[in-house]
Amino acid sequence: MAKRTEPAGTDLVRLALAAQGYSEAKIAEILAGLGGMQAKAEGRSAAAQSKGAAATSGSVAVAGNVAGDVIVGRSSSSRKPTAKDLETAYLRHLVAGVGRVSLSGVDPGVATSDPQEQLQLQAVYTGLETTRYEGQRLFATGEENRTLTALESLESESRLVLLGDPGSGKSTFVHFVALCQAGDVLGLPNANRQVLTEPLPGREERQPWTHSGLVPVRVILRDFAAEGLPAEGEPATADHLWRFIARTLQKATLKGYASLLQKRLLGRGGLILLDGLDEVPKAQRRREQIRQAIEEFAATYGNCRFLVTSRTFAYRNQDWQLAGFQEAELAPFGDEQISRFIDRWYAHMASLGRVEARDAKGKAALLQGAIERSDRLRDLAKRPLLLTLMASLHAWRGGSLPERREELYADAVKLLLDLWERNRYQRDAKGKLRLEQPSLAAWLATDQEAVRRVLEDLAFEAHKAQPDLAGTADIAEDPLVGRLVRLSRAKGREVDQEKLVEYLSERSGILVARGEGVYTLPHRSFQEYLAACRLTRGSAYPKEIAGLARADPDRWREVLLLAAAKAAAGAGSTLWSLAESLCYREPESAKATLEDAWGAHLAGLALREAGALGEIEEPQEARWNLLRRWHVHLLGDERFSAVERAAAGTTLAELGDPRFDQEKWFLPKGPRLGFVEIPEGKFRMGSDPKRDSDSREEEQPEHEVDLPTYYMARWPVTVAQFRAFAEATEHEGVPKEFLVRPGSEPVVRVTRHDALAYSRWLGGCLRAEAERKKASGWGEEGSERTFWQGLAAGELAVCLPSEAEWEKAARGADGRTYPWGEKPEANRANDDESGVGKVSAVGCFPRGASPYGVEELAGNVWEWTRSVWAEKFSYPYVAADGREALDSLSRRVLRAGAFYLLPRLARCAVRSWDGPGLRNDFVGFRVVVSPFRSGL
Repeated sequence: MAKRTEPAGTDLVRLALAAQGYSEAKIAEILAGLGGMQAKAEGRSAAAQSKGAAATSGSVAVAGNVAGDVIVGRSSSSRKPTAKDLETAYLRHLVAGVGRVSLSGVDPGVATSDPQEQLQLQAVYTGLETTRYEGQRLFATGEENRTLTALESLESESRLVLLGDPGSGKSTFVHFVALCQAGDVLGLPNANRQVLTEPLPGREERQPWTHSGLVPVRVILRDFAAEGLPAEGEPATADHLWRFIARTLQKATLKGYASLLQKRLLGRGGLILLDGLDEVPKAQRRREQIRQAIEEFAATYGNCRFLVTSRTFAYRNQDWQLAGFQEAELAPFGDEQISRFIDRWYAHMASLGRVEARDAKGKAALLQGAIERSDRLRDLAKRPLLLTLMASLHAWRGGSLPERREELYADAVKLLLDLWERNRYQRDAKGKLRLEQPSLAAWLATDQEAVRRVLEDLAFEAHKAQPDLAGTADIAEDPLVGRLVRLSRAKGREVDQEKLVEYLSERSGILVARGEGVYTLPHRSFQEYLAACRLTRGSAYPKEIAGLARADPDRWREVLLLAAAKAAAGAGSTLWSLAESLCYREPESAKATLEDAWGAHLAGLALREAGALGEIEEPQEARWNLLRRWHVHLLGDERFSAVERAAAGTTLAELGDPRFDQEKWFLPKGPRLGFVEIPEGKFRMGSDPKRDSDSREEEQPEHEVDLPTYYMARWPVTVAQFRAFAEATEHEGVPKEFLVRPGSEPVVRVTRHDALAYSRWLGGCLRAEAERKKASGWGEEGSERTFWQGLAAGELAVCLPSEAEWEKAARGADGRTYPWGEKPEANRANDDESGVGKVSAVGCFPRGASPYGVEELAGNVWEWTRSVWAEKFSYPYVAADGREALDSLSRRVLRAGAFYLLPRLARCAVRSWDGPGLRNDFVGFRVVVSPFRSGL
């Protein structure tokens, strides 16, 4: 037998030392020393046994002044480990578990079992932002409201649920925080508080973090649900969660630390990281038990800080929100974050020897340029998971990338299959390489395509049967092994099933061993992609996938979108046949059902995913028009959540919004468009703290104001409307990227100057139309005729509304608190509780209309008024006191609230302000046709 030169636990030691920044040569030196020391210890132990002495239990894991007294939780034979030793062992074990990039396996160049050649998280990690605004501030105080980073949210909230879409970086953030917090206690040079608080790209200030010294405890909630909960029907307690943590420590040979950790958590506190709330199965009421356990644990261990992660959709659409926990949702990567990640990625590739150091900067620039030139790639790169895939594929492909999400997954799956199947070699005692395991295809005497088809079938079946709608499904060993064995038998070869199981469980790649006899795919996205591949095979397409998606859209949405993109890569007619299978009834048909509504919505999303909403050919025109009618209907369909209606609005903008005439969109066109008459008379303005507990000082006192008849725009000015003005007048100022956003959304980043310029232009257009109507004998009757006659006579003009005109249009004559009544209600406004989290297309909240029928007067975007904000112009409101002077450069009143604010800050009486020259991505405007004349 060859003499052992490295001690037991070498892999863990390697990881611990690598996390501390030691070079591969230095690690080899340390390990050699450890091997010698262990051999001596074993020799002493053997000598002691021969003399009848009691043997020392455990092996030595000492690296002197370099690695500390304890590395892997094994005690020295010379002394009993201290509390500090045990804590150090625990923290180093944690560092080893969280310090690697989970998707490094996607690149065969870096996917290796050698810890020194795996990607280190701290080398490539890029800070994350949330959609949460700093302090949820009401006022724009001369500066743009800044979004909080994920770390800032964790700093400010002792109980935080971090939400995000798949691949948005939730788990990576958990790992990074745990790594840096543990590294700070250990004194690691490249994982510590300084690394944790590094400024985000584009920001100068460091992120705050005042909680150094807290020991991190990471819990994967799916594992807790599987192993730590009581029987069905029994309440879950804090003790169940603690016992699970203690058992996890025992498995890691850290049993002695459990009681010390518990005392520390109860005393000084700690940082409890609970990852993957959405991945807890619904079955047997496990989610209810998990909620019970977390809430009681948070109450019992009150000195600890808590971070829970979950998919946004799963958390907000289930009745299981955690009491006492605040929410923050991760924002997509911005351009500067994308750039930093790519720079770090290639720099790390160079440090690993995967690319030449002299080429790293050039290749990083190539990838950044490819993303900047392609809207599709930029959109994909906003999700950290896909950006990591792109960077890996770019390096592997020598500097090229597919542009579509489906193609990225196709390449990634191929890479993972290559990794999974490649030959495995091992050096023998003499240092020579020998074949330990051949590739799976060679072993089974089949080809990779046959193996892939098995995986597609299993992914589809697992996805279809999965009780939960998030996370990856379990794939049982028996059907997996059985189908692979049948492949081999078809070729006349009999495979040793026990060795096949060993092969599958030891390999990393396209399948990951979750537990004994259970496998899963690396990420839900791969499960959905492989299921999509299965559904696009054969004659059952497109009816099978369309039927599944219409009946169970939550389960099959992503699968459908990937199937659509895959189909589009073949022939456009294939994609449109899918749209036809999804949507074939008119929205007003008596036979139309909820399935039909979902079919139309999903058809639109599928066409968007495939990039097929540009030029429409004649054979598709009828289907395209049907989808446009359906999407107008979907905006007001309250069977859909606000999030879904907002998504339908985005699709409608790409389909071409039929609510707006493309040539004369600015004119009143029927009952749902144009301007709404607000009749003359008095109304109650402001708020009374006796009636409204949310009343603010600047809204007081409540008082009566009398206004003449005027006409308020039904919705804020949209991107499409403002873009038409900018093109017609060559008006500049609004950043171009904000004029290519979905056309049915309110335009933002507009200054008061932009809004006034638009108003003057629109006024000229309307007066010209009024003159044409006058020349033709008017035609209209009633209020519409009065509207045009007032414009033709110069008695009415287009302008920004005064805040009095705005408030009356919002609350009517009865002084109601919200446009619809006295209380905030779900689904009536795009506010912080709607779940939309961004600006939405106009018309998504018809039930939020005011008594006069004006919409979107609560939430979505702040709106400019023409009224001056100044102390001398406080309430009561007096129009003639100078506050309506258009030539003033003073700050101006904003109304309506915005998508990021709580409902109470979107009441009709709420007032904010902004400097007239500032641009914010949550400030827009609407116009009014009014008797007001000053300055026009």
